[in-house]
Amino acid sequence: MDRRTWFEKRTYHHGQFADIDALVAMKKSQGLKVSVCLPTLNTASTVGETIRVFRTELVERHDLIDQLCIIDSRSTDGTIDIAEAEGAQIFFDDEILPGFEPGTGKGEALWKSLFVLDGDIIAWVDSDIENIHPRFVYGIVGPLLADLDIGYVKAFYERPLKDGDVLKPTGGGRVTELTVRPAFNLFYPDLAGLIQPLSGEYAGRRSVLESVPFFTGYGVETGLLLDIYREFGLGCIAQTDVEIRVHHNQTIESLSKMSFGIMQTLLRRLERDGKLEIKTEPQTVYNTIKRDDGDYVMRQSDIKVIERPPMRSVPEYRER
Repeated sequence: MDRRTWFEKRTYHHGQFADIDALVAMKKSQGLKVSVCLPTLNTASTVGETIRVFRTELVERHDLIDQLCIIDSRSTDGTIDIAEAEGAQIFFDDEILPGFEPGTGKGEALWKSLFVLDGDIIAWVDSDIENIHPRFVYGIVGPLLADLDIGYVKAFYERPLKDGDVLKPTGGGRVTELTVRPAFNLFYPDLAGLIQPLSGEYAGRRSVLESVPFFTGYGVETGLLLDIYREFGLGCIAQTDVEIRVHHNQTIESLSKMSFGIMQTLLRRLERDGKLEIKTEPQTVYNTIKRDDGDYVMRQSDIKVIERPPMRSVPEYRER
């Protein structure tokens, strides 16, 4: 499948899957279970509404979700109590597979969640969405139920940018446009048609997700796309328009650190795929220059990306 054909055939709109009862019928006829997992770290202001919407609409009213849970990285703001009160199953990433070298970040949580999730189809949805709606689930699960050739689905959307109390209609997705999209166009042009490659809402078949590595931190989305593309081909990937996503936009300093982690992932894959020869080991210490009381100061952060093995290669997982 060439990239233009892919863009035409594998780009959907959530409205195509809005008949949730039809999705439930497809799920049951195929004998599948669907797990929805929210990665959480101090998202008390939004996680309750997210779980409530998914539970009432997609568990109780329509039997689309079979397992609804969070994978938490030790929140301290009440996230856990809220999630539990709303009926979500609770997992802590640091309690799963403790024999591995400790890792942190979203990618670590998602990789470990594979160990405890029951579904044949697994959907991850960020827990900081302020305009949550069932479409964030059925829009990415729908293509997997409707087309057996699809193994991995990314959400895409308009991303308004908050400037104080003003919500600008667009301007989010800065790391995508300044880091990932240029890199994909340079080295992986087949993936340049992905509208939001770093979106936090995506779903996949267990058979696909357990077969590829996961990167810790913010490298997880880029790594998954590159590895699924390499192992299963472009036709395995799809994307769905879920229209608008409002969330808390990060500072430029935070986005810069995010890009640093993503670039570590990109460089590893470029070398593995024979597209680039790296003659020195990339550094993991990130230096930030800030102005403090009229003076410029340098602050350092250790941002180390760890590559976790495919989950199906983990003995404890195979045994379970």
